[in-house]
Amino acid sequence: MRLAEVAPRVKQEIRYATANNFTGAPVSGYDAAACWLRREAAEALAAAERDAEAAGFQLVVYDCYRPKRAVAAFVEWSKTGDERMKAEFFPRVAKRELFKEGYIALISSHSTGLAVDIGVVGWDFGTPFDRFDPASFTSAATIPTAAANHARLVALMRAHGFQNYAREWWHYNFVVPGPTPSYDAPIVAPAPP
Repeated sequence: MRLAEVAPRVKQEIRYATANNFTGAPVSGYDAAACWLRREAAEALAAAERDAEAAGFQLVVYDCYRPKRAVAAFVEWSKTGDERMKAEFFPRVAKRELFKEGYIALISSHSTGLAVDIGVVGWDFGTPFDRFDPASFTSAATIPTAAANHARLVALMRAHGFQNYAREWWHYNFVVPGPTPSYDAPIVAPAPP
C-alpha cells in the first residue's frame, strides 16, 4: 500500500526514482517517487510518525519497497566502471567491495515491502543517507549528537516493531512471522480520480 494513504505527513525523498543515488541515475522499477510498504509495515510506520510528531519532529523516508528488478539493476551497475558518484556515496570503499561488505544486498529485504530507509528532517546522523562507510554504522559515535540521534531513532522504530540493520543507521525491517516473499511490481503513480 502507499504510505501516503496512512501517513501523509511522512516526508518522502525516494532517492532511487532520481539521479541522487549511488548509481547516478534513476533505477529500474522506480517509475514514481512513492513509498510503498506492506500494510502492516505502513501502519506501524504511521504509528511511529504519530509519536514523532508528538515529540516535535518529522520522519523522512528515502526508500521503501524496492522491486527485484531494481536490485538486479544494482548488480549490473556494480559490474560497470561507472564511479561518478564515488566521492559522495562510497569514498573509502572500493566499488567491487560494496556487496561483500554488506552495503548492497544481492537479495534485498526491501523487495518484501517490509523494509524502510528512514531519517528525521533536520537531524544530524553523522553521514548522509546511503553513505557506504563505517561512519554510517548505527553504533558509530564519531559525533555525540549523531550517536544520540541514532539511539533516538532506534528506540522510536523498535517501539513500533522495526529492527535496525547495524551497518546503516537508516535501514529498518518490520518484523513479521513466517516467510516474506519478494516482489517485482514497479512503483507507479496512482491513477487520476
